[in-house]
Amino acid sequence: MPPPVDVIRAAVLAGVPHGFLGRRGGVSTGAAAGLNTGLGSGDDPAAIAENRKRAANAVLPGARLVGIYQVHSPDCVTVAEPWGDDARPEADALVTDRQGILLGVLTADCAPVLLADREAGVVGAAHAGWKGAIAGVTDRTIAAMEALGARRASIVAAVGPCISRASYEVDDAFRARFLAEEAGNACFFDAGKPGHWQFDLEAYVAHRLESAGVEQVERLGLDTCGNPERFYSFRRSTHRGEPVYGRQISVIGLA
Repeated sequence: MPPPVDVIRAAVLAGVPHGFLGRRGGVSTGAAAGLNTGLGSGDDPAAIAENRKRAANAVLPGARLVGIYQVHSPDCVTVAEPWGDDARPEADALVTDRQGILLGVLTADCAPVLLADREAGVVGAAHAGWKGAIAGVTDRTIAAMEALGARRASIVAAVGPCISRASYEVDDAFRARFLAEEAGNACFFDAGKPGHWQFDLEAYVAHRLESAGVEQVERLGLDTCGNPERFYSFRRSTHRGEPVYGRQISVIGLA
């Protein structure tokens, strides 16, 4: 029997059904062993379907899990009715004000962001890799929540498990993109070996949320790359030459 599903919760989202899930508690085997929920991961489709069912039931039993076809964009979609996995729109964030819908985003080093306005009854989930983060995926998620009646000052957010600064080596060209956007972004980079830097994706995503007017932002401080027993990691799997890599899921909904 697999261990229980590992549900990591954020204090700032207390009372809202949500969870940042790791790789524990699933039925996948091999390189993606555990709770692999990635539809495009190359894993056994039956195992993925069972893992997604387990993930949803661990957070909001009976809810319909709704996902997107993630493309590292800033695009956000509003969910009024659930769609099937074969009808996922291309986007990197979702929002809803409907009960019984569980929004899900997949990650394997990118930052998952879960957001909620309890008073308005609006929730959101965003997949923030560096491309989506710098393009404004969290800004668009907040705007989409406002369109459903949320108030920016009432929104709270949590940044879940993602690759840490210590694990995220980038080159000069990567850093130059961020400095061209804002010189102050230099604070998210520590010098590494010549021509390379260590990038703090979690801190940058939190900065974007705070700059957009979200007053309560929680960082979980969990490194996906450095914790192989608990999380999937694209970078770690690539370095190891593994044939596939799993994806963990982060979910939020309204009861």
